[in-house]
Amino acid sequence: MLQTLLVSGYKAHELGIFSDKHEGVYYIKKAIGQKLVSLLDEGLEWVIISGQPGVEMWAAEVVFDLQAEYPDLKLAVLTPFLEQEARWKENVQEKYHEILAGADFVDSVSRKPYESPGQLRVKNQFLVQKSDGVLLLYDEEKDGSPKYYLQAAKQKQEMDNSYEIFYITPYDLDVLVQEEQYNRNE
Repeated sequence: MLQTLLVSGYKAHELGIFSDKHEGVYYIKKAIGQKLVSLLDEGLEWVIISGQPGVEMWAAEVVFDLQAEYPDLKLAVLTPFLEQEARWKENVQEKYHEILAGADFVDSVSRKPYESPGQLRVKNQFLVQKSDGVLLLYDEEKDGSPKYYLQAAKQKQEMDNSYEIFYITPYDLDVLVQEEQYNRNE
């Protein structure tokens, strides 16, 4: 049974999104919400993110919205290292701190500020080990940061075939956009 889901995907800039007002954010959040609701009906209790800007922060906002209807759903933010937001823009830092304040559990995998890319590798493996499955917004034809989670998830899946890997693909988002446009025109 899938009780703990790791959610990740591209960072906002990898998607060419530089504002939360971008139309794509609405569709990404809607796709995440649809998947979470289907998993909640099957026993999902926790969503884990590392707090990265982009898909992870949007997923946190979706969790907060869903908590009104699913009060038992919890959010854990497990950062790779202390002060990961130190170099982010001020508005992104503010949003990050709001997410941390609203999360049910917050901790850092490494108890030190950034030292090396090894901390990110350890974070990926740790979060995959702590979850029963992963939901990635990812396109196998478009390289980007989610591939590192995917590698760790596939390794875990080889040892534990109950570990689930879910995707939100560009095709899934296109279908959502088309459905919305069709529904608006009816």
